[in-house]
Amino acid sequence: MKLIYLFWLFIISLNSYSQALIPNPPQLSATSYLLLDAKTLKVISEDNSSQSTGLASITKIMTAYVVADQINKGFLRNDSLVKISEKCWRTEGSRMFVKEGTEVTVEDLMLGVIVQSGNDASCALAEHIAGSEYDFSILMNEYAKEMKLEETNFMNPTGLPDVNHYSTAQDIAKLSIRLVEDYPETYKIFSQKEFTYNEIRQLNRNSLLWQDDSIDGIKTGHTSSSGYCMVSSAKRGDMRLIAVTLNSASEKARLRDNRRLLDYGFRYYSTKKILSKYETVSSVDVWAGSEDILNLGPSEDIYLTLTKPEFNSLELIASKNLGVKAPINKDDVLDSLDFVIDGKTLKSIDLVAVKKIDSKGFLSSTFEAIGFYIYSFFMQDEVN
Repeated sequence: MKLIYLFWLFIISLNSYSQALIPNPPQLSATSYLLLDAKTLKVISEDNSSQSTGLASITKIMTAYVVADQINKGFLRNDSLVKISEKCWRTEGSRMFVKEGTEVTVEDLMLGVIVQSGNDASCALAEHIAGSEYDFSILMNEYAKEMKLEETNFMNPTGLPDVNHYSTAQDIAKLSIRLVEDYPETYKIFSQKEFTYNEIRQLNRNSLLWQDDSIDGIKTGHTSSSGYCMVSSAKRGDMRLIAVTLNSASEKARLRDNRRLLDYGFRYYSTKKILSKYETVSSVDVWAGSEDILNLGPSEDIYLTLTKPEFNSLELIASKNLGVKAPINKDDVLDSLDFVIDGKTLKSIDLVAVKKIDSKGFLSSTFEAIGFYIYSFFMQDEVN
């Protein structure tokens, strides 16, 4: 009888545990990769994501960001004309096919950089903004420093090989998220499937754009030293995933690597808003205040990226603040909230006052303040 009981106990526990099991991440050809949620920064899968490597044309994500920021700051306009130098006209590698001595708008050059991966267009924008490609790379590194891309260094706006031109999957993901969040209109260009300039029609090298409507970027790259690289992004519902694969085995392999990562992330994980900004989570007694009760909530929207079984097991546990003394300002941190799964704390956040509460009149405030300190003394003694 005892053996039968232990058998069924084992079966029950096995079934409940198996609900949380998911397959291992897919095997990839890339030597370094990272898959994460853009909003929560939850890392879903990674391997050697802090490993330094060449960038190839993935570099142009930063090139596009710098140009977008220069336009936003008023230093540049989309209709500004850029004169094409002989140096840019002769730039090797992928090209937009601009002609020496002609003037091309910033808008067209950005399309050339992003859709056609034009090294000539990247060179022209760099010279126009900073005077030279090298000086533009200094500016790129200033942006990288501001973004805290600590393992990144740029030597040019194109991604042509240089031993001092490198980054990591982690830094590239950070940069990609900044582009998506800071300049969504510029990011939309990365989903454009083709661009014709000088009567030459070129397709976007990111062929995933034709495979899945949820995929809307970002950039491919390839040099003999960097291998086949790719950054892809897709959004389904409220969930945006960023996949970075570096040094894949071939052009087909990098597409397969990215598609497998994105499909894996969307199939087994979800990103949900758990709480809204200032949504009431708990309340606290107020002493000597114009109101007796104060509601507490998070200071920002709270999202989590979890598997479906994890969402089913999620508990929110607030540590109970037994009382506070007025005055209280809105956003004062007064308590904390733990997100717990199977007894393990996944994340903790502050709970803040959702509004301001003033003190009562002097006499009432004084008497209640004395009562609060007495109350606090005894409650502290009880807790100890």
